[in-house]
Amino acid sequence: MKSADSGDMAGQRAAACAGGVVARRGLFGRLGGPARVTVVSAPPGSGKTVLLRSWIGQAGLADRAGWVSVGRNERDPQRFWVSVLIALRTTTTGSSLVQRATAAPDLDGWTIVERLLKDLTPLRELLWLVIDDVHELVPEALRQLELLVMRAPPELRFVLASRHDVRLGLHRLRLEGEMAEVRGVDLRFSTAESIELFATAGVELPRTAVAALHARTEGWAAGLRLAALSLAGHPDPERFAAEFSGTERIVAEYLLAEVLDRQSEQVRRLLLRSSILDRVNGELADLLTGEDGGERVLQDLEQANAFVVSLDGARSWFRYHQMFADLLGLELRRTAPEEVTGLHRAASAWFAAHGYPVEATRHAQAARDWELAARLLAEHWPGLYLDGQAENIHELLAGFPAQVRAADSELRILAAADELAHGSLDAAEVYLGLAEQGSVETLAIRQRQPQVLLGVIRLLLARQRGDLSWVAEEARQIQALAETPGAAQPGLGEDLRALALINLGIAELWADRLEEAGRHLEQGTTVAHRIGRPYLEFTGLAYGALCVIYGSFAEAARRSRQAIDLAERHGWTDESAYGIACAIIGFEIAWQGHLEEAESWAQRAERTLSAETEPAAALAVHYVRGLLDLACGRYAEALVSLRSTEPLANRLVARHYLTVRTRAMLLLALVRLGETERAEQALVSFGDQDRDRGEIRITTAMLLLVQDDPHAAIAALAPVLDGSAPPVWSAWLIQAFLLEAIVRDALGDDHAADLALEHALDLAEPDGALLWFLLYPVADLLERHARRRTSHAALIGRIQSLLVGNRSASATEPRPPREPLSDSEMRVLRYLPTNLTVPEIADELSVSRNTVKTHMRKLYAKLDSHGRAEAVARARDLGLLAPTARRRKLALDAPGRRQATGNHHDQMMNLGVPSLRTASGHDVDPVDVFRPPLYT
Repeated sequence: MKSADSGDMAGQRAAACAGGVVARRGLFGRLGGPARVTVVSAPPGSGKTVLLRSWIGQAGLADRAGWVSVGRNERDPQRFWVSVLIALRTTTTGSSLVQRATAAPDLDGWTIVERLLKDLTPLRELLWLVIDDVHELVPEALRQLELLVMRAPPELRFVLASRHDVRLGLHRLRLEGEMAEVRGVDLRFSTAESIELFATAGVELPRTAVAALHARTEGWAAGLRLAALSLAGHPDPERFAAEFSGTERIVAEYLLAEVLDRQSEQVRRLLLRSSILDRVNGELADLLTGEDGGERVLQDLEQANAFVVSLDGARSWFRYHQMFADLLGLELRRTAPEEVTGLHRAASAWFAAHGYPVEATRHAQAARDWELAARLLAEHWPGLYLDGQAENIHELLAGFPAQVRAADSELRILAAADELAHGSLDAAEVYLGLAEQGSVETLAIRQRQPQVLLGVIRLLLARQRGDLSWVAEEARQIQALAETPGAAQPGLGEDLRALALINLGIAELWADRLEEAGRHLEQGTTVAHRIGRPYLEFTGLAYGALCVIYGSFAEAARRSRQAIDLAERHGWTDESAYGIACAIIGFEIAWQGHLEEAESWAQRAERTLSAETEPAAALAVHYVRGLLDLACGRYAEALVSLRSTEPLANRLVARHYLTVRTRAMLLLALVRLGETERAEQALVSFGDQDRDRGEIRITTAMLLLVQDDPHAAIAALAPVLDGSAPPVWSAWLIQAFLLEAIVRDALGDDHAADLALEHALDLAEPDGALLWFLLYPVADLLERHARRRTSHAALIGRIQSLLVGNRSASATEPRPPREPLSDSEMRVLRYLPTNLTVPEIADELSVSRNTVKTHMRKLYAKLDSHGRAEAVARARDLGLLAPTARRRKLALDAPGRRQATGNHHDQMMNLGVPSLRTASGHDVDPVDVFRPPLYT
């Protein structure tokens, strides 16, 4: 049943769409505001006239607004002013005040203005004069209009629509706040308005297709309306939307007639020849035309709203509207095809000489000068990489034909770098091997440049493999190469030194050499900041935060937020370092018990995951996700995240420093799921050295307690508590003392339980480390302790509040997908629970392998998963896939499933250990617990 409000809104929407016009109420408010003069200045086809007419209708001003359209017949002052008089007389108020007038030899514009001012002297009600196409007026008529505006009574309001600004001397009104302005940018349709426009035209399009058309037209009203006209009855509207451009016949005809054909020959030449550029300035325009005055022409075109957009405050760089640029390119190829290659070569030379290597390379490619393009990209790759322009490098490499990339040794080196950043470590090694085979020949021609490129790629590859000794050697060699004359571009020595130090620090970090890692990351970050390399500084800050997190949460958070600020300012939010920084913030917030807030940071971190290229960073993010899921009571999800760290760790040469802590958390997840047998098997698989580590001993004690052996649990904890087997991070001692309190309480030793709990609270108080109390939610024990002598009553109160809030939040349904799954993605999803490989799924669906891989990537992103097994688990949680037969059987048999027994049943329930099934209805097959996810 609809509410009254929803019915009114529906009625307003229907009224707005009547006649195929989209009501733009935000602009209506500006038109009817308090300003005496409103100027609407925008390019042709921006919807000025439609806006003004719909505003008059919607505001009920038909009898109080006089309308004058300045056509070719009204450009003459006398004819124009006669039209003004007639328009005002058609209004209710003007009909009794304004005298009739007809054209006569002795009646000029000045006389009419004076007469009109006299007629309007008694005006006491608001009266609007709307003049469309003011730009068509001759200068004399404009001066007369200015006189009327300046001397008219305040009750006469002016709305002036024009294709470009006209000289009316209205600056005084602007300063006095008496003038409102509606510009082309204001008239651009939003995506929502575009959807409404197509709906009023009777065209049904998916939102994605409308968004594509909106982006292509840049919200230009005429472009959208012409698209709607073309779409009527089109057999493939989505394809049309994807391909719609300024070269469409009806669009091209409109732009030719309304814009290009109105320009002088000099301006046409500049527009056509500079259409090969994504952006243009005066110097470039002069170079391509062989004439002077390009900057002035561009500024005049921009001021005239001729589909030329200024890109900077100084109005020195410009671009063309996308659809106008399409038309210009088509017209250039039609009228002067032989000039195109030469124009691209000239542009490439100019951009290279002025320090714009990306554009220089693109234009060399457009000229099909592959040797020049390869040389430009190879020479400038180090600088581009150090500036965080991996995406630009990827696009430039894709612009070379396959045979060119295969034949050029330097391009093979760059292909290895590209695979490292966007593909896989294995593919990068293959390309690197091919590049090293061909580097000798190139070396003789180009001196040491290829060796510097090879050194940088080997350094990055070694760091991502986690091979500390290899990283150290490559870091030493690259710094030596950078200091050798002719080794690299001038001035890159310090840049490469910062790169070497930061990558060495990252490798040391993953190898648990935190002191050395912190020192090298600090040195590298300092150098990067000093030489103005924000990408390196951002990377150093993010990983440097990990080095200090176990000593100071505040300092780790400060560095992480600095890194996040740099990343968001420069567009590096898909980088692994950004994910690390977000994970640290999430970890810190979760550590203080604010799980809901931590969740959003964890999700931001997960969006950057790339197991192929950054396994060590991905492992750290999975660890944070697993920890957060455990604290929220999502034990099955935690198990999936923590289990996925094993294949990531196996990709690294050296052991990741989080491996033991991750295994300890994984053991805890198994215990919480009631999988004690699998937990025992896991414990055996860890090996003697790991089993003796403090972190593993703590979770072993938890397992023993669940197995009704509290004395063995105490024995397992003893070396941790007496310091003979301390955890790597002292904060884990909070968990140890908390667990001891639980065990002592289970044994009936109230005094020892109180002492242990007080020790845990002592350790938690300084940093507000409350996460362990959420992982071990012993509310009853805390309540009893609060009634006794304790110095942490306030802290206990905070913990109790968090337990209530977080547990109620964790009981909600699983997180929904970020976006709805498409039909194609659903078809692929149904095959993921099978043992079919990607090629076999492609054969089943009769699509390409790349299509299946693309759908899988999108599925993982939408389902917040990072592998095939996890995606299947999430899909089953959400009801997108049917549960397994075994899970259905267990759901039916749940009342008879393993029950907690003995005197410790209440303690087990307090700890969150399920007595029937998993917290979210999951059943985890014991055979699958340590089976790595299927990667294809």
